Amino acid sequence: MELNRMIDHTILKADATKDDVMKIIEEAKKYHFYSVCINPTWVSMAAKELKGAPVAVCTVIGFPLGANTSEVKAFEVKNAIENGADEVDMVINIGELKDGNYGKVQKDIEAVVTAAKDQALVKVIIETSLLDRDEKIKACELAKAAGADFVKTSTGFSTGGATIEDVKLMRETVGPEMGVKASGGIHNAKEAMAMIEAGATRLGASSGVAIMNGLSGTGY
Repeated sequence: MELNRMIDHTILKADATKDDVMKIIEEAKKYHFYSVCINPTWVSMAAKELKGAPVAVCTVIGFPLGANTSEVKAFEVKNAIENGADEVDMVINIGELKDGNYGKVQKDIEAVVTAAKDQALVKVIIETSLLDRDEKIKACELAKAAGADFVKTSTGFSTGGATIEDVKLMRETVGPEMGVKASGGIHNAKEAMAMIEAGATRLGASSGVAIMNGLSGTGY
């Protein structure tokens, strides 16, 4: 296992400057992380900077609340792909899920999957910290039924991040074939390995360099 190839090196904070994003891109090149995960406004720049490098460009859709309409999310996906995105991490409509409107939630995910079809990999952020156990299971089932490639724990902007228990539950729910991304609160190599042992196949972290160096990092 190559730990670096399981990391989406991430910078999603609102006040990230061009220099901040460039630092993440350069680190991703140096460590050969799987991808950089950045806000949509930086996708075009990242795609140009990473051309020819073994690093994918990942961006976020309906982020961080998930409350955009499906039509807006689909447009975001198409725009991101046009700008050079290889992967999109979309946030589900959390309120609709909690209301039990499962058909709407699945159609929302399907809108993104359809927009990305054959052009970008789709990860579905279920925001585990806002859901009870049954809701987590249902969200994963809906993402799988909608044809998504991954389920992902968290945005890193809510009340909590990834937990070992949630990653295990998500893996049990989606089975062995679908991806599971643990994101939020992974600061070091020990925490990263624990998530992988629980069933994660991708890690979202701003502390990718610290993880690789076996050091303590900060933030989501």
